[in-house]
Amino acid sequence: MHAGWPVRNGDRPLPPAPVAISADANAPDLRTLLVEGMAPIDPALVLLFGSPAQGLESLVASLKCKLPDHCRVVGCSSAGEIGPAGYCVETVTALGFPSASFRVGVCELRHQAQVPVSEWMTQLRAFHTEFDRDPRRSLFGVLLADAQAKQEDVLVATLDAAIPGLPMVGGSTADGLGFLPTHQVVDGRELPGSALFLLIETDLAVAEVAFAHFSPTDRRAVVTEADNNARIIYRLNDEPAAQEYARLAGLSVDVLNQTEFARRPLLLRTGKRHHVRAIRAITPEGGLELMSGIEPGHVLTLGRAIDMTRGFAEALDALPRPPMMVLGFDCILRRLALQRAGMLGQMSELFARYRVAGINTFGEQHSGMHVNQTFVGMALMPPLSA
Repeated sequence: MHAGWPVRNGDRPLPPAPVAISADANAPDLRTLLVEGMAPIDPALVLLFGSPAQGLESLVASLKCKLPDHCRVVGCSSAGEIGPAGYCVETVTALGFPSASFRVGVCELRHQAQVPVSEWMTQLRAFHTEFDRDPRRSLFGVLLADAQAKQEDVLVATLDAAIPGLPMVGGSTADGLGFLPTHQVVDGRELPGSALFLLIETDLAVAEVAFAHFSPTDRRAVVTEADNNARIIYRLNDEPAAQEYARLAGLSVDVLNQTEFARRPLLLRTGKRHHVRAIRAITPEGGLELMSGIEPGHVLTLGRAIDMTRGFAEALDALPRPPMMVLGFDCILRRLALQRAGMLGQMSELFARYRVAGINTFGEQHSGMHVNQTFVGMALMPPLSA
């Protein structure tokens, strides 16, 4: 089991910090390990990521019974976990947020496949109003959306409209590397097909972090035919999409695969930033199936990979103060690319250095956008007064 990070000593006391624990998903004493790790901090919230052998619903329910009544326990399966020592394999990672520094509310957004936007909007506004925040404390949101529903673009836009200006990060949850149904559990209740939105209030300072290891090239294309609901581009520059993508990438259609897609994603510019629109597969008709929504008229730019570690360190070093934890959502395609490049160990060392803990995802959310092949996180830092 890996638990926590070394405590930093300073001249002044810090507020209670969140903790992270990773344990073998098949451990027979998994519940005991997690309860013993979390109980000393009197948690207001425990986030559980992974697929335990005993089942996520059972594990969440048993933790809920053993931890204080005021503690919310929220869990989801994942494409991989990030623990105190970096990337994990076949683990359950638990993040605990002490009640002395945190307060949390959980909003269950049901029936994603039906896209009840007006219902979500009403629900979110009421949830935000009833939360009754303390203006002296930081407030941020966390979204855990079922990747199978393919509604993250709508969800994030709805959240941004319902609670404008709220810092928010999140991930599209999965179960392993296949596009399998996701397990999402709140306090022991399984909520299939739902999105879970958490409002978290804290004494700590917070800051969003985002990093994608791509830069735009000078090769661009206009989406001339697409199905936004299915996330498929049929035609680029009025040519069959896969064929035109291959031409832009300087490749033959025959060699296109997930590795090539990951090296050369399509980028959509919004404002001053380019956001990744990852390609999942080629359709039988020669279209491109994406992992995010796409519409006719969008102008896409071919991206090229840059250093996956140096830029990440620079992004974290730009924070105003070293983080006590970074709640991280890292695209599974980034982890696979690092694995192919033999750089998993280097990235894990960086995660441990900057106290990153969280999950690998099938899509990421931040700043009102749903993106791919990106790391997004919420840095939790000592307040200025500490």
